Amino acid sequence: MKREISLEAFTDGKLYTKNDMVKVGCGDCRDCCDCCQGMGDSIVLDPYDIHQLTTNLHLPLEELLSRYLALHVVDGIILPSIKLVSAQAMVNAGSEIAADSMQAVEVCPFLNHMGRCSIHTFRPGFCRLFPLGRYYVNGTFQYILQNHECPKENKTKIKVQKWLGISNLRSYENFVNIWHYFLVDMEALLETSQDEAEKKTLNLYLLNTFFKTSYSTNDFYGEFQERLTKAKSILL
Repeated sequence: MKREISLEAFTDGKLYTKNDMVKVGCGDCRDCCDCCQGMGDSIVLDPYDIHQLTTNLHLPLEELLSRYLALHVVDGIILPSIKLVSAQAMVNAGSEIAADSMQAVEVCPFLNHMGRCSIHTFRPGFCRLFPLGRYYVNGTFQYILQNHECPKENKTKIKVQKWLGISNLRSYENFVNIWHYFLVDMEALLETSQDEAEKKTLNLYLLNTFFKTSYSTNDFYGEFQERLTKAKSILL
């Protein structure tokens, strides 16, 4: 998701790598789930996120869409995102956190009855990053620290790599990078077309190729690269 404002407007003005220390430690979010409330449709998912969810929850994408996810247009491209539920529904379901804290109208459907993330070990990349973000430039990216996003005080410094908690981080970062710039190319391609049917066909192709068709549990990155290479040969 693009932000057309300067870094200084919403970050500490610094750029970080995976080996840098960043003040994000929040005591394991103890007694807090503010970042899981009122996010709208901002938790956009990539193919790796969907692979993790379908594999660990043992549910196909269609079932996830009916219960936890939704499809939204992001910069002209249809992508899946977390579908929030009403905080009142969480109260009715016995959620102690929702009952005590009605700061947001809607909350993440993966919060458990104690207001803790029930998919924490395979949570989406967006959630792993928070309150970090990514700054893309010149074909690559670095990490940024977003100001005023996390309300916790007296945060401690943690290495970015540890904060993300992703095994084989080099492969993951490479995937994140090429997926981002592929979407940039797809956005440009969609902008050149005035045919709505053609745009719909392209979006369906992207959904089927990168999200609906399952990946091998042993080599996600390899399979993704094969699909990407084929897609580029067809579309670009």
